[in-house]
Amino acid sequence: MLQFLESLATRFDDPSIPWKQIIISISLAHHIFTTYLQARQYRTLCATNIPKPLQGVIDQETFDKSQKYSRAKAKFGFVSGWWSTVQDVGVMYFDVLPALWRVAGNLMAGYVPAKWQGEIWQSLLFVFIFNLGTTLTNLPISAYQTFVLEEKYGFNKQTPKIFITDILKSQLLFAAIGGPVLAAFLKIIHRFGDNFFYYLWLFFVIFQFVMIAIYPTLIQPLFNKLTPLSDGELKTKVEALASKLKFPLKHLYVIDGSKRSAHSNAYFYGLPWSKQIVIFDTLIEKSSVEEIVAVLGHELGHWGLSHTSKTLVITQGYLFTIFALFRVFIHNHSLLASFNFPLSTIVSPPVIISFLLFNDLFQPFDFVISVLMNVMSRKHEFQADAYAKNLGYGEELSKALIKLQVQNLSAMDADWMYSGVHHSHPILAERLRAVGWKGGKVQ
Repeated sequence: MLQFLESLATRFDDPSIPWKQIIISISLAHHIFTTYLQARQYRTLCATNIPKPLQGVIDQETFDKSQKYSRAKAKFGFVSGWWSTVQDVGVMYFDVLPALWRVAGNLMAGYVPAKWQGEIWQSLLFVFIFNLGTTLTNLPISAYQTFVLEEKYGFNKQTPKIFITDILKSQLLFAAIGGPVLAAFLKIIHRFGDNFFYYLWLFFVIFQFVMIAIYPTLIQPLFNKLTPLSDGELKTKVEALASKLKFPLKHLYVIDGSKRSAHSNAYFYGLPWSKQIVIFDTLIEKSSVEEIVAVLGHELGHWGLSHTSKTLVITQGYLFTIFALFRVFIHNHSLLASFNFPLSTIVSPPVIISFLLFNDLFQPFDFVISVLMNVMSRKHEFQADAYAKNLGYGEELSKALIKLQVQNLSAMDADWMYSGVHHSHPILAERLRAVGWKGGKVQ
């Protein structure tokens, strides 16, 4: 395998290849196609007639409000998409990466002790500067989405203080976790040479399991308050369901989702032998006990049918493929020369820069994988719905899905091409049809 990757690396390290133009073209092509899909979906969102499968399920007023909210989000998507593309193309066209790399190098040389000099420390500073710049340039878009768009339709519960605090916490978390991970990423590559991708993949597999273990106790509490679900009918029925399915339930929490949004949800996470179920307080407030248990029956269906394990295995294969293909570009001098990196840098290419540029080149493959993952995810959703139905919760699940659709003002219909690319879940009409919902009950 290493020999094959080496032959590809030699072939692609060609000064005649216009890497900058290729990457910019990929970015523009991706945006144009995405905009085309958004335009198709927008036409669907302009419809005034309730889709036939939802007639008698959703009233006209709710449908009109959902369509209006979805159109507002689509318009926002047009603007934010263009802004993101302008940034990406601008970074490439105006050689921002080499400029920031020089800034990081100059700061290191002028203000950092000699023992902390070197590529790894410069890479950490470079990523910090790049991430900070991206956060600031996207701040107006994020603020508009929260305080104008979501506020207008009654979903935003954040205060400016929470909004800013979340950003600061995210930056600190990025530095506290992302910094050591990046340092390990670079150290592994330097330590193991051309065989790095085996060890890098193993490191990230271990890191993912560590994050799963520490997330509920160290990370989640920084943003939301988790409280044990109080004794009562809901707790009794959820625990009974978990026991029936032999689900390794260790904790059952309520999360203060209403602190930031009026949207509802429920999920589970944790290591294979120790799982936590988390229910949004908004879901408890707006749904019956049986409906909440039905939603959790669907979620536990993902566990019972090994969907999470299958997804994890596929993710690991995808991750290994990324690292193996990165081997082709890690020493690519022509790639950095195309972006006007100084000769001294090109002789010993900085790994982090090569990785960022490789990810831009990887977009088409990543797009295909994303679409295929959505296809698999939609299949899993249908299977989890059927699982809940077989548990005897088909009718309650249907009612819960309808309520969630109404409460979240989710789009009632979707263009087939847009849905195929963007949706990891089937639309409501498809799910109700699959469950057998008709005339107010499950057939």
